[in-house]
Amino acid sequence: MTWGFVTCGPNEALVVSGCCYNKPLLVPGGRAFVWPTIQCVQRISLNTMTLQVESPTVYTSQGVPISVTGIAQVKIQGQNEEMLLAACEQFLGKQESEIQHIALVTLEGHQRAIMGSMTVEEIYKDRKKFSKQVFEVASSDLVNMGITVVSYTLKDIRDEEGYLKSLGMARTAEVKRDARIGEAEARRDAQIKEAIAEEERMAARFLNDTEIAKAQRDFELKKAAYDVEVQTKKAEAELAYELQAAKTKQRIKEEQMQILVVERSQEIAVQDQEIQRRERELEATIRRPAEAEKYKLEKLAEANRNRVILEAEAEAEALRVRGEAEAFAVEAKARAEAEQMAKKADAWKDYKEAAMVDMLLDTLPKVAAEVAAPLSQAKKITMVSSGQGDVGAAKLTGEVLSIVSKVPEVVKSLTGVDIAKSVHAA
Repeated sequence: MTWGFVTCGPNEALVVSGCCYNKPLLVPGGRAFVWPTIQCVQRISLNTMTLQVESPTVYTSQGVPISVTGIAQVKIQGQNEEMLLAACEQFLGKQESEIQHIALVTLEGHQRAIMGSMTVEEIYKDRKKFSKQVFEVASSDLVNMGITVVSYTLKDIRDEEGYLKSLGMARTAEVKRDARIGEAEARRDAQIKEAIAEEERMAARFLNDTEIAKAQRDFELKKAAYDVEVQTKKAEAELAYELQAAKTKQRIKEEQMQILVVERSQEIAVQDQEIQRRERELEATIRRPAEAEKYKLEKLAEANRNRVILEAEAEAEALRVRGEAEAFAVEAKARAEAEQMAKKADAWKDYKEAAMVDMLLDTLPKVAAEVAAPLSQAKKITMVSSGQGDVGAAKLTGEVLSIVSKVPEVVKSLTGVDIAKSVHAA
């Protein structure tokens, strides 16, 4: 070996020992001057090592055997001189596989120790806590060897006895039960809201119908008044036209008579009797029929006006009677519903405890079915017995009946009604 500078990459460290050094010179990721023969230079890897820590069939604090697999990242600390010196004392000259084996055995031992101090539920539900404990305990031990635990993660938990599967089935049953309860409560709330909405809809409909009826009534009254006014004006116009026509005819006749008088003025003396006869004829054939026709037209117009007025008044009276009848029907229906609700409230008040007992007796089979429903969904049940008391199906049935028997106590604490006392009294 010739003398000169020796370099190394950032993932390794140089260890120079020999002449001029009371303790080895540690150079992580750099260079050093080395004298041949009187000085020795060695290299140690600073690479991160990934370890799969297997702990098969370890008994937890409850005595349940489980298997755990963890993933750890470890490396020799090159930035801390004391830790790097300790790592050189422990691993200098060893292969990386030998260093991994030593770190793996140490981690596996600590992992098994932590598993033995915790329950299956703690390890399964709080993996972060388990990983933290293994990390802290293993770090305090490996740091003495110059190794740093970069990270530790719990990868997998297994058991051959089906303990974890049973936990999952129990939790699944609880979730299904809560879902059924939530669905029933949601359905109840939806029905209540539907009833309230229907009540509001009917009230709005009745109010709208009332407003429509009022508007219809006002329209019909105004229309009748307008019709009366129109018919009156029309009759007056027709009567005025006929009257004017009669006057015109009368003037024409008078002019004709004046012409006759002028033509026969020379014959007055000799035809006096003829003139008188003609005057009587004129009186009988023209004037009297004209007056009779005028009187007839006046009476017809008056009768027609009276008929229109009477029809309008009759129609207005019919609308008023119909509105009063509809209002009376609505009021009678509301009064009947109010009386029915009052009677129902009195019945509940008089038979409160009896009604609640009857409802409870009807509900008990449903309560028992809901309590036993999770058990009916379980595919496998593991039971631990001390040898005393019932086991098997008898114990499960006893548990269900015990839960159902506590229902009267819950009812008594909530409502103050003693179901057992009421049943014995009956």
